[in-house]
Amino acid sequence: MASRKKFYVTTPIYYVNDKPHLGSFYTTLVADVMARWHRIKGDDVFFLTGTDENSQKSVEAAKKAGKTVESYVNEMATIWKDTFKNLNISFDEFIRTTEERHKKGVYEFFKRVNKKGDIYKGKYVGYYCVRCEAFLTKTDLVENKCPIHKVEPNILEEENYFFRASRYKDELLEYIEKNPKFILPEKRREEVIKYIKTAMNDISISRQTQEWGIEFPLEKGQVFYVWFDALINYLTGIGFGWDEEKFKRYWPADLHLIGKDITKFHCAIWPAMLLSADLELPKHIYIHGFWTVKGEKMSKSLGNVVDPIKLKEKYPLDAIRYFLVRQIPFGEDGDFDEEALKERINGELVNDLGNLVWRVLSLAEKFTGSFEGTPELEKYLNLEKIEFHMENFRVDLALQEIWNFIRQCNKYINEKEVWKLSGSELGNALYNLLESLRVISILLYPFMPETSEKIRKQLGLEKKLDLRDCVFKKFEGRIEKREILFKKIEN
Repeated sequence: MASRKKFYVTTPIYYVNDKPHLGSFYTTLVADVMARWHRIKGDDVFFLTGTDENSQKSVEAAKKAGKTVESYVNEMATIWKDTFKNLNISFDEFIRTTEERHKKGVYEFFKRVNKKGDIYKGKYVGYYCVRCEAFLTKTDLVENKCPIHKVEPNILEEENYFFRASRYKDELLEYIEKNPKFILPEKRREEVIKYIKTAMNDISISRQTQEWGIEFPLEKGQVFYVWFDALINYLTGIGFGWDEEKFKRYWPADLHLIGKDITKFHCAIWPAMLLSADLELPKHIYIHGFWTVKGEKMSKSLGNVVDPIKLKEKYPLDAIRYFLVRQIPFGEDGDFDEEALKERINGELVNDLGNLVWRVLSLAEKFTGSFEGTPELEKYLNLEKIEFHMENFRVDLALQEIWNFIRQCNKYINEKEVWKLSGSELGNALYNLLESLRVISILLYPFMPETSEKIRKQLGLEKKLDLRDCVFKKFEGRIEKREILFKKIEN
């Protein structure tokens, strides 16, 4: 038996200084869609997410809460993990950077880089934004402030250990040129190339003035700079340093999903670190935009976040998932608008999908003949196009293509006036429509898993999903009790 193709997808790991918001849910949702898609393809999938806990942000948030840092990060990590479960995120592993397995992998990684001669001691003087947990240059600032958090950065001066990232500039530029799909979308790739050529220098990887973090092995009193240790989660989450067999099974990552604010760390520093450690680079890094509110980036520090759990209390979770994937081209910014969410629910989910399922099952329930006929609707199903979009991580375009098929099914009902048919003509039409619903239930699963399950239950189909079954064949379900998929939202 041939071994299954593997698919390893990651989200960034999230700071625990506050609860998840719509922006973090969006990244994790897209990873979930990709993971579920590859599972129904039959691939060996590993989906990693988790929390970044060794930061100054954690220290400050713990102080504000009147708790020890350890108890605070434990509490917040549980909230993040439970929130993702509540939002039906199908992660395989949740990594925490305070775990021993992560620390073990960080030390192993550092040992490799140090052995390469890529670590040295030096003095850092410059700008540092605590909220970004990032060193900034003068050119990064806008009116002397961090461009994201709108606050003046600290001036930091201390003796640290540095990683020779600059040693790998040429090798990295050559790799990006030979692998044009390494960094996506294209406009972000161009930004990364410019950064590597003009601004990428050696980076400080230790902190002298911070008590919380993983102890730096070369000098007591220093800890690893949070970004150096955090990036290594993509390795430690699949066994690096503690389960070599598992690590070899899944590395390199097939897809890192990140927001555009952490591009330079993931697309320049991280690959340089991997080259130094003689490890393969990830196959793809996809950089998406921000969800904004009235044009401002959704940010905990700016106080304009949308809580996905509170949103779920008002609207069906699958409707929220659908809206977030469909509303903006993946990779671009999008402004969150609750009215637009209601419009999508009432239009596409109630009128297109819900109406289709209800009409077909209403007719099928009353029909006493057999559901047999000639495939007429299958030609409108462009599975190749859907697969192409998914392989290029354009989840928005794939979902749009699925919706084109749903609308074609509704058009088929109206043009044929199926409700007026009888006998074998009705049997043929219902065969086409029931098989269409069966196929739709498979294709929608990655995006709207609960809705997929509801459709399959009403069609009397088994739960097992396989993308290879997206072809018309004999309908083998049985019509169960109808259920309204989505209710109209009254303003």
